[in-house]
Amino acid sequence: MMLQGTLEGNDVAVGTLSKIEEGKEGSLSFLSNPKYHPFIYTTAASVVIVNEDFQAEQPLPSTLTLIRVKDAYGAFAKLLEAYNQFLLPTPGISEFSRIDPSAVIGSNVHIGDWVSINAGAIIGDGAIIQSGVVIGSRAKIGNATVLFPGVKVYHECVIGDSCTIHANAVIGSDGFGFAPNADNQYSKIPQIGNVVIEDHVDIGANTTIDRATMGSTVIRKGVKLDNLIQIGHNVEIGENTVIAAQTGVAGSTKIGKNCMIGGQVGFAGHIQIADGTKIAAQSGIAGSIKNSGVTVMGTPAIPIMDFNKSYIFFKKLPTIQNTVDTLKKWMDSQSK
Repeated sequence: MMLQGTLEGNDVAVGTLSKIEEGKEGSLSFLSNPKYHPFIYTTAASVVIVNEDFQAEQPLPSTLTLIRVKDAYGAFAKLLEAYNQFLLPTPGISEFSRIDPSAVIGSNVHIGDWVSINAGAIIGDGAIIQSGVVIGSRAKIGNATVLFPGVKVYHECVIGDSCTIHANAVIGSDGFGFAPNADNQYSKIPQIGNVVIEDHVDIGANTTIDRATMGSTVIRKGVKLDNLIQIGHNVEIGENTVIAAQTGVAGSTKIGKNCMIGGQVGFAGHIQIADGTKIAAQSGIAGSIKNSGVTVMGTPAIPIMDFNKSYIFFKKLPTIQNTVDTLKKWMDSQSK
């Protein structure tokens, strides 16, 4: 059994997945968050995955079958992944694609309509290249990697195995490199590096990752990037770091492994972020964070406990201002 769980109840066929509060007959759901416990007593779902230690506090629906596993959330995620595989296109190369004769195409590859694969590109076994994707010259796409519609991979960029890159992401666009000249204008600095994305990386829709001026912009193994993220030139993001939407990372910043970064965080350039750092949403990171495992918040970001203490006083500023004004009036009256 895929889930390696214990069945309680009758064998029943299910044909869809559902949230427990929206469960219908013939669907499979899961329960892991205690907040949703009341729904298991009223759900119409036929099967619910629960943790091994789940104990019912009232009678369950007579039609309900339970599957007990060590981690209900993880087990349901595994089912979602298996279900998602059925939705992916089957191997085959569209007659409407354009593939340079010098490109190397692996086995069991799907290449959709209007895909353009340029000279010297390499596509790994089992890769899925959906419609409208452009892969630049000498770029490399790893085994079992999925590129959703409209992804652009510029020349000489490298994407590892089992990566997922969502629609309209751009990998390898020029870094923001300009230098002022004697005419008070800006001259473009050629960006001759590339982007290297290691294995098992997920990149959200419309995210952009700039190529290095020289060398490589590097996204390490297991990194998860949300939609609408900007990664600047020569940035390095460490293994298993996760970054939420609308974050911007300026050039040459190095972010450690196992970091958790909220949405709309802004990073200055040429700084270093220690392993295991947690950064709250909308924070501004103006300097390096040298100690691992800290949590910061605010602009400029400070340790989160300091931020919370400061915020207490910030909320009281109108009252404090009124008190100061009252004292000033009293002092002025005493001096007359």
